[in-house]
Amino acid sequence: MKKQLLAMACLGLSFLGNAQNTATLQADSGKVTINKHIYGHFAEHLGTCIYGGFYVGENNTKIPNKDGVRLDIIDALKKLKIPNLRWPGGCFADTYHWKDGIGTKAQRPAMVNTWWGGVTEDNSFGTHDFLNMCELLGTEPYISGNVGSGTVQELKDWTQYINLGAGTSPMSKLREQNGREKPWNVSIWGVGNEAWGCGGNMTAEYYANIYRQYATFMAGADKKGLFRVASGASDADYKWTETLMKNIPHQMLEGVAIHHYSVLSWGEGKKTSATEYTDKEYFKTMQQALLMDELVTKHSAVMDKYDPKKKVALVVDEWGGWYNVENGTNPGFLFQQNTMRDAMIAGATLNIFNNHADRIRMANLAQVVNVLQAVILTKEEKMILTPTYHVMEMYNVHQDATLLPIKVKTNDFVFEGEKLPAVSVSASKDAKGLTHISLTNVDPKNPQEITIDLKGAKYVSVSGRILAAEKLRDFNSFENPNKIQPKAFSGATISGNQLKVKLPAFSVAVLELK
Repeated sequence: MKKQLLAMACLGLSFLGNAQNTATLQADSGKVTINKHIYGHFAEHLGTCIYGGFYVGENNTKIPNKDGVRLDIIDALKKLKIPNLRWPGGCFADTYHWKDGIGTKAQRPAMVNTWWGGVTEDNSFGTHDFLNMCELLGTEPYISGNVGSGTVQELKDWTQYINLGAGTSPMSKLREQNGREKPWNVSIWGVGNEAWGCGGNMTAEYYANIYRQYATFMAGADKKGLFRVASGASDADYKWTETLMKNIPHQMLEGVAIHHYSVLSWGEGKKTSATEYTDKEYFKTMQQALLMDELVTKHSAVMDKYDPKKKVALVVDEWGGWYNVENGTNPGFLFQQNTMRDAMIAGATLNIFNNHADRIRMANLAQVVNVLQAVILTKEEKMILTPTYHVMEMYNVHQDATLLPIKVKTNDFVFEGEKLPAVSVSASKDAKGLTHISLTNVDPKNPQEITIDLKGAKYVSVSGRILAAEKLRDFNSFENPNKIQPKAFSGATISGNQLKVKLPAFSVAVLELK
């Protein structure tokens, strides 16, 4: 009992020592919609994301499936409300020839996946499989076209195969021969991927011209038009973004991508363990995650020079933590565990995206199953949900809600003389008039108390959920799949026009105000 009282006293002193976190919420000043597509996902032909993840084969009798697609994954992603799913890559996209993945499966040609593990790709999961799976999920497909090793004609044919009405062209007739009469009407298309690297090692000027060529012949494939995303910059390459915005006519351009991973080193085996990282590695990883705010701010400023009305979207279509693979797994499969560190990355990053919703209108976490910062891990018949899954499920209340401005003054998370903001926050009002506030405390040792002044609305009640754990390095395993999951949160109170929240160390909370 004495130990419990001492622990409670220490916790109280800790909160008092961190009481200067403050914020002001303008509940009546929302103008920008948080596009649901910010909460998108990514499924590449990489490791066991597709084969052994989503797709277990039509003849599998051990795992319930529809046309070879795992139904437990479908159910989990429906609860997550994923708005879009990017496919088939990634680097794989610029080696993928879509006609190899249609028709009778036994007759499809095989290829070697040279980017990821050097394994044989038999093309048994192709266009029909992916798009039918998206219909099962109730999500919009985001297809990455092959620009690096493909042709203009090939991408034009693919858009027509997918989108033109029955009997209107050789491509739509080919689709009908392969068992699909109705078009899928896919609107979101990536025009290549990482053109500066695995997509062809192009210069920005060269890619801008290539983009214009491909985008020209993609247009008109259906009556409603396409949302075309240009292969964008890596991290802080602002010159790349400027070159595209300056050289591509904006009527041909709906989105410009950027990619940024929370990675410490690109050297093989030098990235940090997914579960046994040091305190310093945790700090440096969060430093990279929070760098996202600077990156999107500066890329947005470049775009504002050429597009002040913000008609072209900034699309962060690859983001997340990238670590060393788990021991004993293929280095090219990028399989890693998912701890509370990943929950911190997810919570802080989504707050950044929400707060930049005037320009960021789509993003894709890398990747959905068994690869990098996955929301789902599978092992034969077993499936588990990761801490990242739970954060994204808690945050989905922000999808298509109105962003509410919130100004935050936060304590610092200090490590060896370096500082990071400890608390990040975003807020929105949904169509039912409910206000939601999401908060992430990335400090691994210190709880944080934050006082939020509520302006422009009168609230009488607050409820919420929290994702927390006993240890920062805790994770859900196949032996203990529910070790980390959201729980009811009682650490928030409203008094008059003030909301007070007590956040434990390394935790994520989402509140609902009425």
